[in-house]
Amino acid sequence: MYAAVDLGSNSFRLAIGKHDGDAIRVLKTAREPIRLAAGLDAAGNLTDSAQQAALSCLANFRTVLAGYELEALRVVATSTLRLAKNSAAFLPAAEQALGYPIEIISGEEEGRLIYMGVCNALNLPGERRLVIDIGGGSTELILGRGADIERVESFSIGSVKQSLSFFIGGRVDGPSFDAAILSARSHFEDGSPPYHPQYWTRCYGSSGTIRAIAEIIDKNKLGDGKGVTAASLEALKRRFIELGHTSKIDMAGLRPDRAGTIIGGLAVLIALFHELGIDTLQPIEAGLRVGVMWDLYLRSTKRDRRDQSVRAFLQKFHVDETRAGRVAEYAGALFAQMKPSTDAYQRLLVWSALLHEVGMVVSQTGYHKHASYMVENADLPGFTTREQKTMARLILAQKGNLRKISDSLTDGDFAKAVVALRLAILFMHSRIDLDFKELKLRMKNRIELEIKRVWVADHPTVSYWMEKEQEQWDDVGVDFSIKGTA
Repeated sequence: MYAAVDLGSNSFRLAIGKHDGDAIRVLKTAREPIRLAAGLDAAGNLTDSAQQAALSCLANFRTVLAGYELEALRVVATSTLRLAKNSAAFLPAAEQALGYPIEIISGEEEGRLIYMGVCNALNLPGERRLVIDIGGGSTELILGRGADIERVESFSIGSVKQSLSFFIGGRVDGPSFDAAILSARSHFEDGSPPYHPQYWTRCYGSSGTIRAIAEIIDKNKLGDGKGVTAASLEALKRRFIELGHTSKIDMAGLRPDRAGTIIGGLAVLIALFHELGIDTLQPIEAGLRVGVMWDLYLRSTKRDRRDQSVRAFLQKFHVDETRAGRVAEYAGALFAQMKPSTDAYQRLLVWSALLHEVGMVVSQTGYHKHASYMVENADLPGFTTREQKTMARLILAQKGNLRKISDSLTDGDFAKAVVALRLAILFMHSRIDLDFKELKLRMKNRIELEIKRVWVADHPTVSYWMEKEQEQWDDVGVDFSIKGTA
């Protein structure tokens, strides 16, 4: 079984599912309307009350999760925690309450996971489609054909923001609605052309907001009777205006707790219909959480999107894949010899080794710094911000002084990964074909390397670079001893 926890701007949601044939069968769901986006103060910080509500919810989720034997779990946080200035301070308490690490994902990664959930729910391999997801704090547009994503973009506009900005105190009137729609259109205006109907045959709405709007339209028989169309959206807008206030909205298909945010979501959806030229949208019961569970399943079957991202990045910047592959092979083997306490860095080290020379596309001088910046800031599908930052630190540490990452060396396994990467690059440059049965590397309080004397004799630069390496580690207070063997 797999679990996904989605810390959204409007609601926190949990889903537990099981891979069953060609589908993820959802066994358990939970939702709490935290309204995190509404908990940002004027300075962009989460208020104490918003944090407490979030922590209480996460503690409840922890109790639910404890009742299942899970193969894997992933917790993703979206727009509001991307924006909140104090999110870094809040995350440790949130992770403690839930009992699992939390990943703040980019809007683009959110869109890709949403599309993965929709794609696998539909199982229509050749269909060209547009997927729209209107969240509490952001809106994602994803264009694709079958399983392949062709374009994804995240816009910083969502249902909570529009509701709070234009329907002050819950008042709903014509001018407010028109202003909310016009504001939303301005967000999409420049980015809309690649998502126009000539690039897709069917449009899907994956978010809870869109599904709720579709259900209200259906149960109240609004519009032209053809589902979610421009006419039915306008009919719903008029009904809301007639009611005049969110407290008076009592309609079939609409939970009372959602009225305050649905109006903002409706304004965003109407804006998208105008800007993209949409005729009809089909709601679908799939999205981020299902996508996260599919991603976990694919990782368990060795079909990790992160591998594809790294390969694509190598090809994009014309990296010598033979050299990169050799460094990755050496680094992985050297790291394993040092017996790390967990495997947390194993794959991150291998990916970092593959990407270590990507900065040469900028300049040969200081390429490790350029590569570090590129990897940390690139759009790498499947990777979290935390993973990219870790890889960037490893890549920065591949050469030169170690003082620049000395604070990270207190993590023993990270230090072992740095040793492995630096030595792997050294051996690659020296053109040594390593036989790991004849090399021993250990690291506890000090680094101990046993290496064949003949290797050093056959490759004169090795002794020079080894001396430099000893000096660099000595500079950060780590003894590095090298012993030649027969």
